[in-house]
Amino acid sequence: MYDEGDEPDPRFTLANERTYLAWVRTSLAMVAGGVALHTLTLSGPHHLRTILAVGLILLGAVVGVASFVRWARVERAMRRHEPLPPFGLGVVMTAALVLVAVTLVFVLV
Repeated sequence: MYDEGDEPDPRFTLANERTYLAWVRTSLAMVAGGVALHTLTLSGPHHLRTILAVGLILLGAVVGVASFVRWARVERAMRRHEPLPPFGLGVVMTAALVLVAVTLVFVLV
């Protein structure tokens, strides 16, 4: 990765790393939310809560991996002076947030 192209402005590299770390924090929060949801005793169907908890944990893992891939793609594009790759992770997170919120309504009611 670091052997390709020219060294970009350090500010851009550090901004890319900060963005990656923010996505890692989001991933960890999703995993922690899934563990908490599984641990807490709530009213509603137990199987739905378990499915949601496992889904949150898996989604957290996917977001963690996808954030690393995005970091690497952006770093490579900056070094090659190419356009930055599209931002698809945000769409995935938005859809997942809506799905989790709707499912939680059914779990908590």
